[in-house]
Amino acid sequence: MKTQTKITQENITPVNALELLKQGNSRFEGSLMTLRDLKAQVNDTKDGQFPFAAVLSCIDSRVPAEIVFDQGIGDLFSVRVAGNIVNEDVLGSLEYSCKVAGSKVIIVLGHSKCGAVTAACRGVELGNITALLDKITPAESVKGDGDALTEESIERVAHENVTTSIDRILKESPILNDMVDAKEIMIVGAMYDVSTGKVTFLN
Repeated sequence: MKTQTKITQENITPVNALELLKQGNSRFEGSLMTLRDLKAQVNDTKDGQFPFAAVLSCIDSRVPAEIVFDQGIGDLFSVRVAGNIVNEDVLGSLEYSCKVAGSKVIIVLGHSKCGAVTAACRGVELGNITALLDKITPAESVKGDGDALTEESIERVAHENVTTSIDRILKESPILNDMVDAKEIMIVGAMYDVSTGKVTFLN
């Protein structure tokens, strides 16, 4: 598969970009991943990069965006932080990805059995982790209620956390909000199942 160029990036619409990611995950889930010459892609991208998508995902080692979407070097901007939360640095990274570097879609990717979401639901406090977990705001609905904490309630918070992150992006980044309104980009939520490798898109 060829490396993204300025021309191919410019000709991809947000809908096309989303479809490329859906197709990539289908290949990954079916063990039909594209054979790539990654060393050649290193050479192809040495003078510039033209990723068609940006993925905000968790740091979880089981959810590497390029692999689960079957993409190569130069295809994706990957923004990773525990719990796929939003802060000023994440917003700046996404603004750069789309407004400066031309990406056409942002995927906010949560996942099943998320340690950060579980810790937030349990009210864990530890060093700088405390401030990070406080940003997983849907966890407030179950935090401290240890007897009622279930796998289902944690998964519900993980889903809600994706929606919350998208809402914060739109509210706190006028640049990205305007690009969505102008249909220059799409912002789409998704959940990755660590047991199957499948990405389910939420909207």
